Amino acid sequence: MMDTQTHNLSTLFAQLGLPEDPAGIDSFIREHPLPPDMLVADAPFWNQTQAKFLHDALREDSDWAEMVDELNVRLH
Repeated sequence: MMDTQTHNLSTLFAQLGLPEDPAGIDSFIREHPLPPDMLVADAPFWNQTQAKFLHDALREDSDWAEMVDELNVRLH
């Protein structure tokens, strides 16, 4: 079945198993700043499944890649 859902930060957070409400997203971003030279998918706070999802999304330029890029920017 093809994924036709529109992706946004809320759906990305839901996919990662994180709180997807605006306050939860803002809190996560505030509590997990990344060093300038670290990619979001390489951050130490992801579990193995989350990190693989983020790496794959970027590597495959999937429908999620744009939201992963946005999360990367917001964490920096």
